Formats: sequence, C-alpha cells, structure tokens
Amino acid sequence: MNVTLSDIDWSLVQAYLAVANTGSLSEAARQLGTSQPTVGRQVQALEAQLGATLFERRPRGMALSVAGAELLGPAETMADAAQKLSLAAAGHDAGLSGTVRITASVFTAQHHMPGIIADIREEAPDIQIELVANDATENLLFREADIAVRMYRPLQLDMVARHLGDVELGLYVAERYAKRKGVPESPDQIFDFDVIGYDRSELILRGMREAGWEVNREDFSTRCDSHPAYFELIRAGAGLGFAQVSVAEATPGMIRLFPDMPLPKLPIWLTAHPTIRRLPRVAKVWDALAFGLSETLLPP
Repeated sequence: MNVTLSDIDWSLVQAYLAVANTGSLSEAARQLGTSQPTVGRQVQALEAQLGATLFERRPRGMALSVAGAELLGPAETMADAAQKLSLAAAGHDAGLSGTVRITASVFTAQHHMPGIIADIREEAPDIQIELVANDATENLLFREADIAVRMYRPLQLDMVARHLGDVELGLYVAERYAKRKGVPESPDQIFDFDVIGYDRSELILRGMREAGWEVNREDFSTRCDSHPAYFELIRAGAGLGFAQVSVAEATPGMIRLFPDMPLPKLPIWLTAHPTIRRLPRVAKVWDALAFGLSETLLPP
C-alpha cells in the first residue's frame, strides 16, 4: 500500500510509539491520558492505514512485529520533528496568560501544591493551571508537562533544573496508637512495635539497612506503596512510620520520635525545557513554585 505523509494521522503514530515504548496498551493509555480501548483502536487504524501488523499480542503485553520494529526509527524521527515544532511555536508565545501544566508526585500535589496554586491564581488570574498528580516521569520534551516537581535530579538532557532544597523526614506515631500501645524508648526498640513499611518498593528497607537495622519486608506489620495512603495509615494509628516533617508537624495528633535520629533527606527539583522556561507565564509559575516549596525545605 502506498501511503503518503498527508495520509498519516499523527495521533495514530503517537499511540504506536507509546505502545512500542511501554509494551502495554494500558500503560500507553496512561502516558497519553486516554483510555486503553482508544489506544487499541488507534493502533488498529494505523495498521489498516499502513497495511501492516505492527504488534504481536502476547499474554503479558504487546511486542513489536518485524514491520513494527522497522517503522520505529522513522516514527521516532517524526516525533522528534513534532517536538521541535511544538517548542519553536511555544517560544513565540510571550503572553502572561494561558495554561501552565505542572506535574508533581501524588503526595506533593496533595499536600504542598494547593496553597501555592491558590496564590498563583490570586496573583495571576489569567494563568490557568493544570496539575498532574503522578508518580511516573512525565516527558517534558513532548509537552506532557511544562514544569516538573520531582524528588530526584532530572535525567533528561537539555533541561533547566533547580535544586530547591531537601525534604526532612522523621519517624512519627499517632497519639491514638501511643495511648494504646506506648512508644519505644530508644531507636533499637522500634521493631518491638508496629512499623508501617512499603509493599513492593524497597526504599525503606534499603534506608534502614544502611542505618544499621537488619530488617526484612515481613518486619513491617502494614505495607503500602502509596505515599498519601501510607501517611494516612500513620495518622490513623496503624503504627510507626516515616513522614515529611513539614506535613506531619502540621497534622494534629502526630508525635515525632527520636528527632535526632539520622534519616535520609529527599531532594526537590524543579525542571523545565529552557524554551518553555523562558515563557513569561511559565517563568511566573516557576518562581511561585520555587518560593512556595522552599518555605518547607531544608536549604540546599
């Protein structure tokens, strides 16, 4: 089948690339902000348009066919050109109005962003804010977000990044739990009590082992990988757990244990593409985020 450039729908190519990169219709849908059936239909439409099967359906996902693998390079070139076009167009948008899309972790979005965004709306009412609460990495090159707030140094090249400071962590317990079961008198008694840990993530395990505790997953009486839910488990009295000091101290009924106990700190980074960062409305939001977030951080 002869297919010309004018015949190709870019949205179909985006769906194909997302499935190729993630190996899954559901993950591709999440990345594109649409539904799994929609992505499936888009892939089928592109296959019909090209007259080729692009993927082999397997029990654990989607694998590129021979034809799909051959088309990957040209499709990525097309995506790169679209990205450059989008960034070039954005560079000419100089107004202090319009939309700024911010991505942040679910916990940060829930506990830190609302007040900052409310201040932005008050100071710059012509700027519309889109807040993407997501623990996955958004692709700033493809305008999935204009500004990213992350707890790690960005890995993407050609990005403007600023380390705002570090989140202080503490060990906390709810008054409800303390009244019922007491609290440890020293750090080496912590696991004589109920301790909340992560489920599949080994972050807490690694941190505690580095601090000298030889612990295993089963040593945590309750396990949860969702940070907002994890914090609510502490607050509800399910056991001892680790929390951001600024959030826990602002929550009634929380007791900090062993404030001098050394714990790792979490860095906070702002990231944006330099072309987007220079837009007045993005610069305004960037500065507001830097100011608002820094108030709760240890200096870098």
